[in-house]
Amino acid sequence: MTADIVPDTEHRGLIARLPQPARDLAQLARFDRPIGWWLLFWPCVVGVWLSGAGWQWGTICWFLLGSIAMRGAGCVYNDITDSELDQKDARTASRPIASGRVSKQTAWIWLSVLCLVGLIVLLQLSLLAQVIALASLLLVAAYPFMKRITWWPQAWLGLTFNWGVLVGWAAFGDAGWAAPIAVYLGCVLWTVGYDTIYALQDREDDALVGIRSSALRMGGKVKQGVAICYGGAVLLWALGFWLLRADWVSWLTLMPVGWHLAWQVLTLDEKDPDNPLHRFRSNRMAGLLLAVACFVVGNAGV
Repeated sequence: MTADIVPDTEHRGLIARLPQPARDLAQLARFDRPIGWWLLFWPCVVGVWLSGAGWQWGTICWFLLGSIAMRGAGCVYNDITDSELDQKDARTASRPIASGRVSKQTAWIWLSVLCLVGLIVLLQLSLLAQVIALASLLLVAAYPFMKRITWWPQAWLGLTFNWGVLVGWAAFGDAGWAAPIAVYLGCVLWTVGYDTIYALQDREDDALVGIRSSALRMGGKVKQGVAICYGGAVLLWALGFWLLRADWVSWLTLMPVGWHLAWQVLTLDEKDPDNPLHRFRSNRMAGLLLAVACFVVGNAGV
């Protein structure tokens, strides 16, 4: 593995075959780590399927493209603002901007290209969905600075990453917003949980350079903290389902995702350097299971 390929790259062989300039841009947008855009994509699907609009494969494909592009744009923006902090962290020092392989000027151009793709996707949505999607830019712009001012940047990430629930609902849902908002807030807690697991990798370096995170705040009670977040997420999802369809049977659809989240907590091993990353990545399955539950509940009786 070449020195400039970061340890948590998922597709090392493919990335290593790219010429250096293309490899740097791909890594800058985290194309080598698709878990990020999966976690951005599934909330969009949740919103669409919860609305009862059916499969809507065309819109879902647009959401997939938008998730890849805008997650990439967010990562580029994050690396531009965090380049000095990244240089102090052993895990992030090899990132393209922090290492000096990509200039900030080039990064801004790449960011513009990714945002242009996002704009094309945005234009495929209804006007209400467009307005709601654009409102998320305020959350995105503020996120890189949250780790400097709060111990809970994961909560801000949750507000940002799960905005797709509201956008997906706006694209097809009716005027009732109580159910999607409850599901959205559940997804926020889900994100706090899984990103706390991810932050376990950086606790020592974060403490040294003064970066705040929920993993540091929870101290020796990370498992308990994640369990509370996941438990709260399931309860809020159950509330959302009840508000949509007052039928306790709908709660049975949450059993698979609930079991999966419980498995993450029960098997989390903070002392194993590979375990937290594996548990974090497994949330792409949690997102799928939640989306399927939303499809069943949203489209029951349609």
